[in-house]
Amino acid sequence: FVTSSASHFCPFSSGVNMESNLKFQTKEQLLHRLQEGISFGDGEDYTATEYQDQASAKAKEFKAENYPEHDFLSQHKSSLVDGDESSRKLMTPKNLEKDYWDIVETHSREVSVEYGNDIDTTTYGSGFPLSERGRSVSGTKDPEKMNLPDPKFGTPDYYKETWWNINNIPSAPDSVLGHLKVGINGINVPWMYYGCLFSTFCWHNEDNYLYSVNYHHKGAPKQWYGVPGTKKDADGLEKVFKSYLSMKMRDVPDLLHHITTMFSPRLLQNGGVGVYKTLQYAGEFVVTFPRAFHGGFSLGPNVGEAVNFATHDWIAFGSDANERYRSFARPAVFSHDRLTFTMANHLENQKSYRTCVLLLEELERVVEEELRLRQDLIQEGVRDVSHVVSLPSNRLDQLDEESADYDDKRLCHGCKHVCFFSAVACECSQSKVSCLRHSHYMCRCDKSRRYLLIWSSEEEMTNTLDRVRKHCEELKTSTPQINLNENKVDGDSTSIAVGVEQDMNLHEKDEIPTEPVRGDQNLVNQDTSSTHSPQVAGQNGSISIPSRVTSDEDGSRHSEEKESSDEDLVA
Repeated sequence: FVTSSASHFCPFSSGVNMESNLKFQTKEQLLHRLQEGISFGDGEDYTATEYQDQASAKAKEFKAENYPEHDFLSQHKSSLVDGDESSRKLMTPKNLEKDYWDIVETHSREVSVEYGNDIDTTTYGSGFPLSERGRSVSGTKDPEKMNLPDPKFGTPDYYKETWWNINNIPSAPDSVLGHLKVGINGINVPWMYYGCLFSTFCWHNEDNYLYSVNYHHKGAPKQWYGVPGTKKDADGLEKVFKSYLSMKMRDVPDLLHHITTMFSPRLLQNGGVGVYKTLQYAGEFVVTFPRAFHGGFSLGPNVGEAVNFATHDWIAFGSDANERYRSFARPAVFSHDRLTFTMANHLENQKSYRTCVLLLEELERVVEEELRLRQDLIQEGVRDVSHVVSLPSNRLDQLDEESADYDDKRLCHGCKHVCFFSAVACECSQSKVSCLRHSHYMCRCDKSRRYLLIWSSEEEMTNTLDRVRKHCEELKTSTPQINLNENKVDGDSTSIAVGVEQDMNLHEKDEIPTEPVRGDQNLVNQDTSSTHSPQVAGQNGSISIPSRVTSDEDGSRHSEEKESSDEDLVA
C-alpha cells in the first residue's frame, strides 16, 4: 500500500460540482447476504449532495443507536484501557470492523446500504482537475503549456499536471496503458466512488490483472483487506470461495468477476491464505498489484476515485488474465495481443533488460502457437485465402477508438478472444468468426467450407520477434543488471511496516467523520508547511510490507498498517 500525508491533499471538487442536480444510480447491498454472491439490486438515484446527506444521516443514526456514549467517552479517551468495556462503547475503526463482520457473518440483523460505485467521471466529473498538456485521455492540449517546465508544487496547475493525478496515472512514464488512446471507463478513465457506513467493495482483482490506484478524497476512512497476487495466494482465495459457494460457482464460474461476494479474512486464513489489511484515510493512495485480490468497506460518508495502470513487468500477469478470460468466454477490456505487439512497436520505451525479456517471452509464446495452429488447420483442410483476400494490416502505433471498434467485430464465437492475427470463418455465416483454437465449435460444416482470414503474416510476426530479441541483447550489454532478491523483505518476518507507527500516532485521536462530504470552494494553493510530514520509503527506496492480519474472529487487535511513498510516482 502507498500513502501520502494529509499535507498533500488535492483540493477536492475541482471537477466535481457537489451542488449539481445531475443524479447517479446507486446499488443496494444487503450486508447480511454478502456471503451468498447474489447480484446487487438498484438503489435510489441521488445527486452528490443528496447522497452525502442521506449517508451522514444514517451514520449518525447508527452512532446514536450503537454508540450513545461515544461523545462523552471520547473526551476521556486517554484514560481508557484498550479492550475494557468502556473502549467497546467508542465508535472506533476497530469496533466498527467487528460490527461489520457480525452483520455479514452472523446475519444477526438485516442491514442494507446504498453504494455509489463506478460513477462515470466523464459525466459526473473527477475530483482532480484535468490536464492541459495531454496527460490524460479526458484532458486537453494547450499549445502554450506543452513545453513549459512542470508546475510548482501546491499551485493549481500542479494538481492538473502531476502524474499522481488519478486522471494522469494511466499515461504516466513507463505505464504501458499510455498506448491506449481511447477512453475506457474504469481502466484509463477514473471512476468515482460515493460511500457510506458499511458500503462494501467486495473481493476482486482488477480487469486484465492490472495495477490499480485508489485515492481517498474526503470523508471517513476505508478498511481495506488484501491478498497477494502470487499464484499460491490468489489460487488459495479462489479455492476458499469455491468450497463455500460450490453450487453457485458451478452455475456462475466467473462469480468473482461480478464483485458481489464478501468473506471474512478469518475464512481465508483458515484456508491458509495470507491476508493483509490497512486503513485508508483522506488524502491517501492505495495501490494494488497485479492479480492481488482486495476488498473492504467504508466507515462512514466518503468520496474516492480509482483508475488502473500497468508497468512493463505486468505483461506476464496480463497473459494469465487473458487465458483465464478465454476459459470463461469473457471478453477482455482490450486486446492483450494488440497491446503486446504495440509495445513491441515502441521498443524505445523498453529500458530494462528484465522487462524486455518478459515481453519477448510473451511474443514468442503467442507467435509459436499462432503459426503452429495455422499449419494444423491447413493440413486439416481449412483453406488459406490470404492470396486472394486482402485484409487491412493491424495498426501497431497505438490503441485508438477505431482499433477498438475493429477488434470488437472479430471476437471468437467460442471464447470471446479478439482474433488479432488471424481467424477462421465459414461460408455458412457472414459475421461469425473463431480463433484458431476453437474453430470446431463454430459450426457443423465440413472443414473444406472454412477458410483462414489473416491480418498478420508469418514474416511480419517473425520480424517483430527478431527486433525484440536484438533489443534485449542491446539492453543486456548496455544496462546494469539488478538483483531482484537483494534487499527483499520477507512479509512473514516483519511485524510492522516502516512509517506505520508514525501514521497510527497521526490518526490516534481522529474521530470518524459522520458529516456529509462537501467540495472545496476554490482550487487554491495548499499549505505545505503542515507539521504532518510525508512518510518516506525504506532504505534504498524499498517499500515495506503491511503486517498480516493475525485474527479476525473476535474483533481482536489488528495492525492498521500502510506503506509509504516518495512524492513522485516511480515505476
